[in-house]
Amino acid sequence: MSKLIVEPSPHIKSSWTTQKIMLNVIIALCPVLLAAIILFGVRALTLTVLCSTCCVLFEWLFCRITKKDSTISDLSAVVTGMLLAFNLPVEIPEYMAVIGCFAAIVVVKMLFGGIGQNFANPAATARIVLMISFASAMTKWSVPFYYTGEVDAVVSATPLQASASQLPSLMDMFLGVRAGCVGETCILAILIGGSFLIVRGIITPVTPVAYIGTVALLSLLTGSSNEEMLYEIMSGGLFLGAFFMATDYSTTPLTIWGKLIFAVGCGILTFLIRQFADLPEGVSYSILLMNILTPYIDKISMPRAFGAARDKREAKK
Repeated sequence: MSKLIVEPSPHIKSSWTTQKIMLNVIIALCPVLLAAIILFGVRALTLTVLCSTCCVLFEWLFCRITKKDSTISDLSAVVTGMLLAFNLPVEIPEYMAVIGCFAAIVVVKMLFGGIGQNFANPAATARIVLMISFASAMTKWSVPFYYTGEVDAVVSATPLQASASQLPSLMDMFLGVRAGCVGETCILAILIGGSFLIVRGIITPVTPVAYIGTVALLSLLTGSSNEEMLYEIMSGGLFLGAFFMATDYSTTPLTIWGKLIFAVGCGILTFLIRQFADLPEGVSYSILLMNILTPYIDKISMPRAFGAARDKREAKK
């Protein structure tokens, strides 16, 4: 006797797997890594390899200890390791980077059930953990080894902290010739990688455009000139966060309207933190705070399924 098997949606299966998606993200991150190596030397490569290796190792060990099937083949741990490395100063001690990898993979990701079940972006949260734990090391940014400006050639303030006389040119900001974390300085490389993800259909342009656009608009509305606005959006990790962390599938809304609300919220929080908080940067904090609100954004932005019963409170209105 044949059986009728009823399964939950989606009923149309795609050829896209988690592994394929993560492989595309890794490819998109390669221009950023190449720019980091050119700007900061081989140390940027070794830090990225260290973080990626440790993230894969921690995920494998967790699955081994908890007797779960290994999930390292989906490449998500590699992506987390690369993003974490890109959010760190190039001269950070190795043991601190390893602690960040443990926080990202074990605490933020695997303890909540693994990929797809973590409520917060692992790389962004790990950066916050390191910022709180090792504030001094996390706020010592090296400038590119060939930088010829007036700022100290070893350790410097980022453009968010520098005075007007210390600011690099807008072209240097765009090309990454400035102080900052490993993968956040070269806007050109980030745009190349982000555009690749958009063309491949991995992410939509809604989130990065709305996120960066919100910060730009608020900057102009508060009296900044066009030039000051450009410094504002190209400083810190705004572009890296907008294209590669605020677009994470697991921790951001599902619908286009939800993504728009999420991105605008990230932009508002980033601007407010930069302007009024005693913090060197607001991108990671804003993404984490909006990650917490994602279930509620999904609730208000998700269209009701055809034929589904209306909520009792909605029906009373």
